Amino acid sequence: MQRLFGPFSALWKYGSLTHELARRDILGRYRGASFGLAWSLISPFLMLCVYTFAFGVILKSKWPQVAGGDHPFAIILFVGLIVHGFFSECLSRSPTLITGNPGFVKKVVFPLEIFPWQIVLSALFQAGTNLLVFIMLRLLLEGTVSWTIVFIPVVFVPLVCLSLGVSWIFAALGVYLRDINQVTGVLATAMLFLSSAMIPVQTLPEHSRILFHLNPLTFLIDQARAVALWGQYPDWSGLLAYTLGGLVLMYLGYAWFMATKRGFADVL
Repeated sequence: MQRLFGPFSALWKYGSLTHELARRDILGRYRGASFGLAWSLISPFLMLCVYTFAFGVILKSKWPQVAGGDHPFAIILFVGLIVHGFFSECLSRSPTLITGNPGFVKKVVFPLEIFPWQIVLSALFQAGTNLLVFIMLRLLLEGTVSWTIVFIPVVFVPLVCLSLGVSWIFAALGVYLRDINQVTGVLATAMLFLSSAMIPVQTLPEHSRILFHLNPLTFLIDQARAVALWGQYPDWSGLLAYTLGGLVLMYLGYAWFMATKRGFADVL
């Protein structure tokens, strides 16, 4: 039972500690700022303005019309950025989870394995605020919101599993290979531009599509757009397959972390 529920121990065994770490992480990023938590809403607007100007105005990018209506390029782009932003935050921060907290490593009783949950919950908060901005933006531009947006949490289930697995793997690697922190930023950027966040895969040449389909974010971004924009039901079989794959990676990542954490104190 311990092995089965081990990855979820941060929620059922150390729930209060995990919640406090996530809360401090969320508040810490805006500590000292004049607008405080309001930046969690302001930042997505600013980010969206930059990408919309770059791709919608300068490059004059257009999105092919699909079933469900023709929507402004800005909000189509924003859905992809919400999904990628969640994964990117978890990936980019994971290598320094342990090295950035050496005091906790030397405390034998402290459960280091809960740190990935800290950044995942923090990233979920940011994704939630981004989604709120998306809803307000769509109401402003189109005056309506698809009711199928209630399925967004279902789309995020495999994404959370995938992010947890990656976080455990890179958190452990970051202890022994300090250069890995330089790689994750490049990898996060590559996963943005090699996904359907910026460009619809169907418009690409056939030989180029394989790279985009190998990126797990492509399917999840398409599913997020399907429920949030096109008013469609999720691809249940596809999401189930991705969830199972995410769970496999999550358990492998957790096992790797638990097997390597006994040497953290020696390295640090």
